[in-house]
Amino acid sequence: MSAPKSGKILVEKSGQVTTIVLNRPDVRNACDLETLTLLREAFQAFEEDEAARVAVLTGNGGSFCAGADLKELATGRSIGFAWAGSDEGPLKRFLSKPVIAAVSGHALAAGLALAIWCDLRVADDSAVFGVFCRRWGAPMTNGATVRLPRLIGQSRALDMLLTGRAVHAEEALSIGLVNRLVPTGTARAAAEALAAEIAAFPQVCMLADRASALEQWSLPDHEAIQIEARYGQQAFRLETQAGAQRFAEGAGRHGQF
Repeated sequence: MSAPKSGKILVEKSGQVTTIVLNRPDVRNACDLETLTLLREAFQAFEEDEAARVAVLTGNGGSFCAGADLKELATGRSIGFAWAGSDEGPLKRFLSKPVIAAVSGHALAAGLALAIWCDLRVADDSAVFGVFCRRWGAPMTNGATVRLPRLIGQSRALDMLLTGRAVHAEEALSIGLVNRLVPTGTARAAAEALAAEIAAFPQVCMLADRASALEQWSLPDHEAIQIEARYGQQAFRLETQAGAQRFAEGAGRHGQF
C-alpha cells in the first residue's frame, strides 16, 4: 500500500488490479481539492501503467465518499471548481481501461458522481446513494446529471436529482444503479475479485467493446455501428482467430470461462 503525499489517497496493486482508496474516514471520505488532485494523479498513473488492466475505487472506514468537503466549500476556496468541466478534476473523461466502484456506506452528491463515473458498481448492504447536496444549494457539476439518466433512465434520475432522497442498496440494485450486491464489509473484496476476472480476459476485444459502448451515445445509429465495426476489425485481427483456435482445441465448452 502506498500513500502519495498527504495520505488522503492510498494505492495498492495486486497483479493486474490497482485499488485506489479514498482515505479521509474522519469525514466519510469527503473530497477537498487536494484529494481530488491526488485522485486525478492516481488514475493517471493507473492509465499509464501497462501492467494494470482494471482499477477499483473505494473508501476507507465504512464509507465510499460523502461528497465534496462542505467546510472547504464554506470558505469559498473551491467555489467554481467543476469536477467534470475542469482539467483539474478526475471526472472529465473516461479512462481507456475499466474502473469498478466498491461502495460501502455513503456515496452521496459528488460521491455518487464518482460511483457512476466508474464502469461498474459493487455495493454492500450498507450502501446509500443520494444527491444530499440538494439541501445546501450545491449543484451536481461533476458529470452526474449526464451520466445518471443514461445509467438508470431519466425518470428515476430526476427522482434522485429533484428530491435528494436516499436510495438504499436493494433499491439501487433494482434500478440498475448497482451491478452487484454483497454482504456488508465485502464490497472491496468482491470488486477486486471481479476486476481480476475482467483483467484475465483477452484485452483487445474487451476494450474494443467497451470503447464502442461509451462512444455511441452522441452518434446516429449508422455512425455508431461503423465505429463498432472498426473496433471489431482490430479485435478480429489481433485476438479472435487465436481464441477460436483455443475453442477448437477443446477450451471453454458448455459456457465455461
